[in-house]
Amino acid sequence: MSEAITSDYLTVEGGTRLSGRVHISGAKNSALKLMAASLLGRGETVLTNVPRISDVMTMVEVLERLGAGVSFEGDVLRIDTSGEIRTEAPYDLVRRMRASINVLGPLLARSGHARVAMPGGCNIGQRQIDIHERSLAQLGVSFTFDHGYLEGIAPRLKGKRVLLDFPSRGATENLLTAASLAEGVTVIENAAREPDIVDLASFLNAMGAQIWGAGSSTIEVTGVDHLSSASYRVSADPIEAGTFALAVVGTGGAAELIGAVPDDMEMFLEKLHLTGAGWGPTAEGIRVAANARPKAVDFATLPYPGFPTDLQPQMMAYLAVL
Repeated sequence: MSEAITSDYLTVEGGTRLSGRVHISGAKNSALKLMAASLLGRGETVLTNVPRISDVMTMVEVLERLGAGVSFEGDVLRIDTSGEIRTEAPYDLVRRMRASINVLGPLLARSGHARVAMPGGCNIGQRQIDIHERSLAQLGVSFTFDHGYLEGIAPRLKGKRVLLDFPSRGATENLLTAASLAEGVTVIENAAREPDIVDLASFLNAMGAQIWGAGSSTIEVTGVDHLSSASYRVSADPIEAGTFALAVVGTGGAAELIGAVPDDMEMFLEKLHLTGAGWGPTAEGIRVAANARPKAVDFATLPYPGFPTDLQPQMMAYLAVL
């Protein structure tokens, strides 16, 4: 696979009112998790609306090193997992992207074994994926940690009620993938509620899983014997949509964000409205507009459905034109 083209710098010329229509790319956070989850099925998974960005290219390399066949043309990603899948995700790739830890759940469910390098290697101090270890251990996984690698063994995963310390996206995702092939029922309490969690659950259900409640704080998973490959369209990226929205209203412009989903951006759109900008749903997405300086607004970043941390810098830049 070829690497995505990158540049050391960007040149931006300001002072121009932004207007028109822009298509919102597929969500990176969804695409990466669906790619990892494709390991659960045997056959060819087809994902569309996949963004061609460096993190996606890194995950392509991870899947290829695990034994999957991958092709990427336009926004269509094909992943063939019909052959033998290896169970070790190497450090040289995992260190480049934390989302690589999402192969942990699928490998444990498919093969009963996973050896995944720690993001950042064997650094001294608290490991930030402890919540993954504790939650998966409740399904029957035995973990050891050695020389920068987390190794899990699970001859048979068994469903259980799991209460997360906090609504961790990564832990919720690894539990969803692992529980899909576990014996019995798994109930995830205090689950993450982000749109990419809903996307992952919908994709797993398309593969034959039985998952209910995604998008709420309680998710129930009834394990099945096997999962099949599936075709699925990655949902639009709410962070990209919010970034374009702020760029447009910050220049006093008006534009339609094609593919943007209002329900995935509710808190952001509420705060945008309070600044005096206008927005409304369209047949194809969302339209945003502004013709005056923004009003001051208080906001705090919180886990979904709160205001997203990844939109804080853009919101502050917009409000700076007060």
